[in-house]
Amino acid sequence: MNILKSYGWNESLLQQKQTSVYRDFLPGRVTVSHKTCYEVISEEGLYTCELTGNMLYGREHADYPCTGDWVLFQPMDADKGIIHYLIPRQKTLYRLKSGAVSEKQAIASHVDKAFIVQSLDANFNVRRIERHLLQLADEKIQPLLVLTKTDLGFNKDEVENALKHLTGKIPVFYTSIQLPDSIELLRKQIAPGETVVFTGSSGVGKSTLINVLCQKEILATAAISNSTGKGRHTTTRREMILLEGAGILIDTPGVKVFGVTNDDADSLSEVLDISSFEGQCRFKDCQHINEKGCAVIQAVESGEIDQGVYENYLKLRKEAWHFTTSVHEKRKHEKSFSKMVKEVKKSPYKK
Repeated sequence: MNILKSYGWNESLLQQKQTSVYRDFLPGRVTVSHKTCYEVISEEGLYTCELTGNMLYGREHADYPCTGDWVLFQPMDADKGIIHYLIPRQKTLYRLKSGAVSEKQAIASHVDKAFIVQSLDANFNVRRIERHLLQLADEKIQPLLVLTKTDLGFNKDEVENALKHLTGKIPVFYTSIQLPDSIELLRKQIAPGETVVFTGSSGVGKSTLINVLCQKEILATAAISNSTGKGRHTTTRREMILLEGAGILIDTPGVKVFGVTNDDADSLSEVLDISSFEGQCRFKDCQHINEKGCAVIQAVESGEIDQGVYENYLKLRKEAWHFTTSVHEKRKHEKSFSKMVKEVKKSPYKK
C-alpha cells in the first residue's frame, strides 16, 4: 500500500482493519470533510463517500468522520463510495462546537503534531495559545508554536516574556515567508508519514504557510486587508495536503473562540506551569481562589505566577467544569428518556 503508507497507514491500522467485520472493504483516509460527504484517498484513487444509515443516525455528531480519520468503505462507482466503518481514533484534536455547551467537535484525527500558528501583530494572544495547549494535552499531541510575519517588526523581549511560562514545554519558531531559512527549519519538523494539523485564528497565515512549505499554490489565500493588515480568512473546511518527501498537513478554518473540552485539572495546571505550587498549599482540596495558606495565590502576589496566567487558569477551569457538567446532565436526561420509552413499550396498549 504505497499510496496509503505515504498518508500514514501502518501495521497497527492494518491489524485493526483485519479484526473488523468490514475487513473486506477498502481502507482509506478522509482528506476533506464536507457537510454531507467526505473525500477519501485509497490505493484505488480518490472517492467521494457518504455514510451508511447506521453511521449517519446511530452516533453522535462528534463521532462522524473528520479529516484524518481512517475508514473502511465500499466503492459504488468509479469515484463514489459508502463508508461502513470508522477505525477507532487516536490523537484527535477537538474543540467545543460553536453555539453548544456540551457538544464537542472533532477537527482532525490521527495527529502527531500541531502547529499553533499566531502572527506577530495585533493577533498575538498568549491566552489563545494556552487554550490550544490544553486541548492538545488531553490527546497527547505534540505542540509547536509557530509565530509568523516576523518581517513586520515586533518586540521580541515582550513576546518572550509573555511566553516564559510555556517555552519549557513547547518549541517556538519565528517565521516569515520572506525568510526561506525560517520556513526550512519548520519543514524539518515534519517527518515522512507524520500528520501535522495547523490551528489558529483567522488571518494568521496558516494557508499561506502551507503553500510556502509545499512550494506551490495549493490552498486559496486572500490578499492582506488595507484596514486591518491581516489576510482575510479563506479556509472554510478542514483539508489534508500531502507534503512531497515529508508528512501530511491539515489546514483548519480559523475560529475566534477555541472552546475547551478538557476537564483534566492536572493537565491544566501542568500546561500553565502552576502544578509545582499546588503541592505546597495548606489544604489538599485547595481551589486556589481565596483559601488561607494557598501557595498558588501567594505565588501570584509575589510575581512568581503571572496575574494573567492565573486568571486564565480560573477561566479555563470554569469552562471545562461547565462543559463536563453539561455533558453529565445531557446523558442523565437521555438515560431518563430511554427508560421512559422502555416503560411505555412494556405497558399494555389500552383503547
